[in-house]
Amino acid sequence: MKPYPAWSSYKTPVKFRIPTAENLVPIRLDIEIDGQRYRDTFTWNPSDPDSVVSLFAKCTVKDLKLPPPFVTQIAQSVQSQLNEFRSLERQDMHTGEKMVPIKLDLRVNHTLIKDQFLWDLNNFESDPEEFARIFCEDLEIEDPEVGPAIAFAIREQLCEIAIQSVASARESRVNKKGRRGPEHLPLSKPGGNVLDTMKLFGNKSSVIRKRREWDLYEPIVDILSNEEVDAIEAREA
Repeated sequence: MKPYPAWSSYKTPVKFRIPTAENLVPIRLDIEIDGQRYRDTFTWNPSDPDSVVSLFAKCTVKDLKLPPPFVTQIAQSVQSQLNEFRSLERQDMHTGEKMVPIKLDLRVNHTLIKDQFLWDLNNFESDPEEFARIFCEDLEIEDPEVGPAIAFAIREQLCEIAIQSVASARESRVNKKGRRGPEHLPLSKPGGNVLDTMKLFGNKSSVIRKRREWDLYEPIVDILSNEEVDAIEAREA
């Protein structure tokens, strides 16, 4: 497989993609019909044919015993998110800083996770699923649904950053043509200490924690009681 170029500066655009080994689209569904609600998150290969979307919707409705109208709504929502992603694939994007902050603030069943770290946008071999697996292993998280939820949260944030970088590239082109465009806001504060993972951990590392923030941003994992979960779900309903 041909390696992807690094995102080195604002002046060196690359074609839109998520900075991970697998260029997968994070899909989020939240559909309610006649008082019945279906929520889910998963990733999708943008190269898959559109016919798979309809098949997925039909199988999901059948497996979960949802009312038939959900088939159309699920298919339309998935297709819409795929189309948005694909519409950006041939466009240039800029990133700016090498490192971007990723934040986790999740509840998966009875497990509450909070964490913050920096992710290397220059590493196109990074693997959110592997990071999530090691995270759960190190913190002795037993719920098998936590790992996929963490990986999805990382991919969703990286996707948003990539989309923002397309807008940055557009603004740059407008400004070069002599027309005044919106000021570009970098992803992190100017003059801040951008850490170089190549120097610290070698070329296979993608995630680091700022040394000065180790105590402040230590991962937090709490196991909630049934009563606490019920109270949270009542607020979210």
